[in-house]
Order: sequence, then structure tokens, then C-alpha cells
Amino acid sequence: MSKTLIVILGPTGVGKTDLSISIAKHYKTEISSSDSRQVYREMRIGTAVPEPEQLAAIKHHFIHTHSIHDYFSSWECEKQTLQLLEKLFLEKDQVLLVGGSMMYIDAVCNGIDEIPSIDPELRKVVFEKYKQEGLESMRMQLKQLDPVFYNQVDLKNAKRVIHAVEICLMAGKPYSKLRTNSRKERSFDIVKIGLNRDREELYDRINRRVDVMIKEGLIAEAKSVFEYRQYNSLNTVGYKELFEHFEGIISLEKAIELIKRNSRRYAKRQLSWFRRDEEIHWFHPDQKNEIIQFLEERISNSN
Repeated sequence: MSKTLIVILGPTGVGKTDLSISIAKHYKTEISSSDSRQVYREMRIGTAVPEPEQLAAIKHHFIHTHSIHDYFSSWECEKQTLQLLEKLFLEKDQVLLVGGSMMYIDAVCNGIDEIPSIDPELRKVVFEKYKQEGLESMRMQLKQLDPVFYNQVDLKNAKRVIHAVEICLMAGKPYSKLRTNSRKERSFDIVKIGLNRDREELYDRINRRVDVMIKEGLIAEAKSVFEYRQYNSLNTVGYKELFEHFEGIISLEKAIELIKRNSRRYAKRQLSWFRRDEEIHWFHPDQKNEIIQFLEERISNSN
């Protein structure tokens, strides 16, 4: 019998957690998270990690397994998730991959080029240079190290430019030489279920979820990691806005307003990304029975 990875994806706040737990129960299986922030144990409230009773109902993987001090990229996600799936598929015919992080889902489903892990000391050196000399200096270094990628990257995106410089220095060769963009074969079938709601409904859920996060203690959580705000893991909606508040740049009221706005914008970007993938089958999160029926038919036809 062939093995199937059921991917449940969709924008932030759409309702992936409840539905994925129902489907995991139906198939008596486990969930591998593909959320690039829920993996960090210091970021519980701001990343809407499943509630303790939800985590107890179904075994989840890659939830609070790493620290913000650890390096965890889409390449690490691919490698570690495939290792997990190899073990789970020994006992399970179906496993769920659940999340909204576009690059992580792509990495597991299609593969990603083998980019080296960045040594923490090198990362520190590069970031110090960026702080002292600014983005233009990093652009010039990238142009020297990898003129091909320099002409492809968004030069206004400091995170992308800095990361490309790190990779060039770590690998000892241009980043563009490491990128093949070829799809890798997988030993299991993949079925992608996309979840979406009416835009007004989705945005209302996002706004209300931010209010709940504030009540649950997001401000204190952000304060607890404020000293590490330069970390890439903390360049995240919900934290970066509060960091600006702590620095005296904006009021708390403004920070909360921006968290809501930026969360809505992130959801819009997620949907734009996912809509390019013709393999995704779209449903409303309330269509649990229809989704299970669709999965049953797909799995039956592949065996």
C-alpha cells in the first residue's frame, strides 16, 4: 500500500489546527508541523501554538522542538521532516503536514537545494558588519561574491541580502551556484488540501485572534525575547511591532493595530503564493466531511 502525505495548508487564522486534528484522528495518525515559528519554544502565544489539550489529542512534531538560538531553515525543515516521515511511514499509511509557511511546505513536497548551515560566529560577524556599515555595504559585498544572485535578489530586502552573503561566505562559492530549483522525487504520494474563507470572515478572525493573544500575555512574551530582537526568528509579525513599542517608536495601541494589519497582509501573501500551486484542492474549513471523502477517494485511487 502506498504512503500518503496529506498537506493541510492555508493562511494564518483560517482554522488549520482544528480541522487537521479531526483528520488525524480519522486516519489514526500524527501531525508534522510546517510552521516556521511554532517550532521555537520561546514563541508560544504570538505563533498561536495549538492548545495543550489539542497537542495531547494528537501527537505533533516540530512544535517547540527548537530554541530561537538554534538555526532552523527551510533546508533543515526538509531534512528533519523527511527523517521523521521515514519513521512514521513504517507504521502509518497516512501522515499530516500542517502549516502556512510557504517555503517549508515547498521544501518538504518538492525539495530544496542543499544550502549549508551557517556557523553562528559567521552569522554574528556578518550581522555586526551590517549594523556598522549598513545595507549598501552588504549589497556591495554580495555583488562581489555573487553578481548573478545580486541581479536577482530584492536589494531592498535586508534579510535576503544578508543571508545570501552568509551562504556565499559559508560555502566558499556563489549562492547562485547552489540553487538548481529542480524538483526532487519523493517515496510517498502527496495530497494538498488548501483552506480558505471569505476575506471579511478571515480578516475578522485574524483581528480577534490578535486581541486574544494580547489578553493571554503576548506583551510579556515579547519582552522576554526583546534582547534577541536581531534574530531572524523574531523578525515576525506580533513581535517586531511590539519591539518598536518597547523602543519608544510607537504606542502600544499603534503596535496592536499594526499587528492586525500586518497579519492580514501576511495572509494575503500566503494566499497569493498558494494559488500558484495547481496541485492544491481548496475547501472551507467547515467542510470536514467533504475533505475526508475527497481524501478517501484520492488515497483509494492511488493504491
